[in-house]
Amino acid sequence: MDITSTVGTDATVRDTRPSFGRAVRAYVALMKPRVLELLLVTTVPVMILAQGGLPDIWLVLATVIGGTASAGSAAAFNMYLDRDIDAHMQRTVNRPLVTGEVSPRGALIFAWSLAVFSTVWLWATTNALAAALSAGAIFFYVVIYTMILKRRTEQNIVWGGIAGCFPVVIGWSAVTGSLAWPPVILFALVFLWTPPHYWPLSMKYKDQYEEVQVPMLGATRAGSQVGLQVILYAWATVACSLLLIPVAGMGVVYTVSALVFGGWFIYESHRLYTRAVRGTEPRPMRVFHASITYLTLLFVAIAVDPLLPW
Repeated sequence: MDITSTVGTDATVRDTRPSFGRAVRAYVALMKPRVLELLLVTTVPVMILAQGGLPDIWLVLATVIGGTASAGSAAAFNMYLDRDIDAHMQRTVNRPLVTGEVSPRGALIFAWSLAVFSTVWLWATTNALAAALSAGAIFFYVVIYTMILKRRTEQNIVWGGIAGCFPVVIGWSAVTGSLAWPPVILFALVFLWTPPHYWPLSMKYKDQYEEVQVPMLGATRAGSQVGLQVILYAWATVACSLLLIPVAGMGVVYTVSALVFGGWFIYESHRLYTRAVRGTEPRPMRVFHASITYLTLLFVAIAVDPLLPW
């Protein structure tokens, strides 16, 4: 009877141990794969723009690998530091540090390993400037945003979002070994795009941010006030995108794309504000998803434009 009981207990233990594949998926989840998609969207087109055509495929691959490890490191550090509040928010309760699939110690080792690897890798395969910018992006996201700003000010995503601007300058510097006005404009574009992208999300999860006392603007202000801020930043983003036309000599494809997709982004922003003022459901996720589509299509245009003769 005791033997049967012991066997049953051992079987239960074996069943609850995570498989290798599940463990891998948990560590990949620490890197926030959906954020990594935006990394690719902004890095590769800028490399094409910097080259004025298709850059060496191995350089692109090396930059993407290093950038992925860098962004993954920042995300893993973020989850390690935010594991206390993630456990109380519905949209984050399934993160691996909350479910226990990854231990805090394991996450911290993983984050540091990715940080060291990404810096050394980019230094060895691209250049020192790209490696330094990558290290700076990690520092900004982890220290400036997560540790200092996120829980203290409703402007957290404005300045903390600078970390998400680094892929464009990393991609440019990987190709040229220097910086110039085009990547600076694109850096500013992503900086201006981040608030109208993220604030609608914080409106959607307002109650959850309030519960964990994280002062996201969408959780601390009325919908009409947030909507107005979204409009202002959307207009500023589109205006910034148009600066690239004379500075980088962009052609018809980019010009039309910036105007059409930018107009749509602004329209969705105004729609959010109008619905909030009227007291109807503002549907903030429409703007959230529209912002992602806008940025993706704009950077696709940046990639295609240098490849065409007009």
